[in-house]
Amino acid sequence: MTPILKALTFQGDPGARELVDAIEHFKQKDGAIDKSAPTAYLDPEGLAAVSKDGKFRISLYKALLFLHVQSGIKSGALNLEHSYKYRPLDDYLIDRARWQHDKRQLIERAGLEAFVDPRKTLKGLDEALYQQYLTTNENIAAGQNPHIKFKKNGGFTLSTPKQEERDTEPLQQYFPERRFVPLVEVLATVNRFTHYVEELQHPQQRYHHGKPSEAAIYAGVIGIGCAIGLRRMMRISHGVTEAELEHTVNWHFTLDGLQAGSDRIVRFTDRLELPNLARRLPDQLHTSSDGQKFEVRVDSLNANYSFKYFGKEQGVAAYTFRDERDLLWYSTVFSAAERESAYVIDGLMHNEVVKSDIHSTDAFGFSEMVFAVSHLLGFSYAPRFKKLSRQRLYIFKSRMKLDRSSWKIKPAGYADDEIVIQQWDEILRMIATIKLKEVTASDLFRRLNSYSKQHALYRALKAFGQIPKSLFILQVIDDPVLRQAIEKQMDRIEHVHRFTRAVSVGNPREFLEAEKEDQEIAEACKRLIKNCIICWNYLYLSQKLEEIKDAASRQAFLEAVAHGSAAAWRHLNLLGEYDFSEERLQDSVGIRPPKFAD
Repeated sequence: MTPILKALTFQGDPGARELVDAIEHFKQKDGAIDKSAPTAYLDPEGLAAVSKDGKFRISLYKALLFLHVQSGIKSGALNLEHSYKYRPLDDYLIDRARWQHDKRQLIERAGLEAFVDPRKTLKGLDEALYQQYLTTNENIAAGQNPHIKFKKNGGFTLSTPKQEERDTEPLQQYFPERRFVPLVEVLATVNRFTHYVEELQHPQQRYHHGKPSEAAIYAGVIGIGCAIGLRRMMRISHGVTEAELEHTVNWHFTLDGLQAGSDRIVRFTDRLELPNLARRLPDQLHTSSDGQKFEVRVDSLNANYSFKYFGKEQGVAAYTFRDERDLLWYSTVFSAAERESAYVIDGLMHNEVVKSDIHSTDAFGFSEMVFAVSHLLGFSYAPRFKKLSRQRLYIFKSRMKLDRSSWKIKPAGYADDEIVIQQWDEILRMIATIKLKEVTASDLFRRLNSYSKQHALYRALKAFGQIPKSLFILQVIDDPVLRQAIEKQMDRIEHVHRFTRAVSVGNPREFLEAEKEDQEIAEACKRLIKNCIICWNYLYLSQKLEEIKDAASRQAFLEAVAHGSAAAWRHLNLLGEYDFSEERLQDSVGIRPPKFAD
């Protein structure tokens, strides 16, 4: 611990000045401290233990110093100057002086003009929440909500009407049946329309030796994205040399380039007419996200243990975003121990092509902070709660004296609007920082969640998030169609997880890479392949539609597109081809007859 403490540079709050002095003294003495070491940071009990019987206990002093440093970092009293995760929260946000000087312009650029006045914002939410309480309870009292049943203890159960059962793969009949389309053909065909390989540029445009061949790019994408492994891919590929493939991956496969390539495909697919048939509502786009666990068998700082998913091994979570049309517009990889909710906003803010109107996650993606931030960013957040009746409902203190004796669904607490108003300027600064993409929301969420004592901004966001959360729960109780839509989105993203397993033919449940950046590159290659397949499917189906002349057959086809999934792969050859020619049946190694034991 001593070498680590000597190597770190700390920034302390005014209240941690005495602890910082002790750290500086420790570093000046190179850890060789004596009774002259500062003790002002110790509490009376610690001070008495260190100076017991008139002797200065150096080992105990060091142990207490290390514990105080750990506690200071967790509480936010101490920050690490050169750390990315443990800097002061202020360092992540728009510079305070710049915020004060250019606040109006920054708010306009971020589109937050409607939220400048906190009291006006809260008043609007107060009225909307109150009206929803009335509507939800009136419909229950009038018998218009037959799906809710109340228990004697005041709790309730809520059922969702089953949706009309349809063929789970209605589109499969329209894809090629007599031949399997090779994956490399899919990648090449989609590139002919989107030119996504142009995004895989050499970092030094002036000093490299020309562009790599498209064949080398396809081989690299398949080798990494299908979890075959680059070294194995080098040895089983024809038409590309090992040196060319290695050079292409090392110098042209960057995370930004691969993500930009996927964005090109998503942008192209978004312009097609056929995908829009899958929208539930023509003027609204429903999106969803969910994490998928992968084991990592090599030592990795980005992996963590999870007995539930990996037993005694460690792993990561690949978090994927999908919209109703099966466009996969964002994904990332993080430790299996991290909460998925920290990354929900990152995906929603990723690009300008997929603009979500309503976004769903499971319970792992839920937090009241996500409700708060998504509301201020203009998204409707609609998670699927496993046990809805256990969620606490809130109402504003202005409705405290309201007669609620006839309500079946009642609030369990009051929203703390006072702390929201006190911290409103900081809330707007944080939202503007996210909206202008100066820092990712996951970085801010991680820092706010890392404090052992809740930060004032964290408490304010949580209090504000309780309001749209309560409004959403009341709407979910009242609207079975909304519940069905959420269920459908979460079922569809589970289908995408099966799609991912199918694409990862080499190691369907593992990441072969140890470094976080390499894991994210592997995930980006995987997403690029999946988007190519989805785009190819839509192109093929669009062509198929033109060939159908019969009105009834055409209508059946459109119905299949509207209720099916373009994330289909049974008509593709993801496993490569086997050569059974006479030449390949010969012994190329030279195996000699064995010597048998007597």
